[in-house]
Amino acid sequence: MNLPLSSTELCAIKGTATPKNAARLTPEQITELHQHVASWAVNEVNGTLQLQREFASDNFVVAMAFAGKITDIAEASDHHPALLVQYGSVLVSWWSHSINGLHLNDFVAAAKTDRAFVSL
Repeated sequence: MNLPLSSTELCAIKGTATPKNAARLTPEQITELHQHVASWAVNEVNGTLQLQREFASDNFVVAMAFAGKITDIAEASDHHPALLVQYGSVLVSWWSHSINGLHLNDFVAAAKTDRAFVSL
C-alpha cells in the first residue's frame, strides 16, 4: 500500500466503507499515517485500535454544528464514527468496524474531520 504523504493528500482521497476482507494497517503503517493527523490519539478500546480526538467548542450549539459536519463526512464515505457531543466538546472516534481495527479510511476521515473543524 502506497501511503499518502500529507494531510492534504489524505483529504483528497474519497473515503469508502472498509470491506470485511480488507487488511488492518500494520503498526508501521499506523505510525507513518499518524504523523499526518498527529493531534489524534491511537487508543485501544475493548481490544480495538481507534483514532480518537476531543475537539473543544464554545458551546453546545457549536458542538452540534461540528457534529453535523462530521455526519456529512461520514455519509459521503459510508464510514461512520462514534461521537460524544457535550457542552463544550465533541469526542470523535474513527475505526473500521468491519475489520475491528484501523484502515486507511480512518486516517482519511480523521484528516477530513480536522479540516472541517478548522472551517467552523
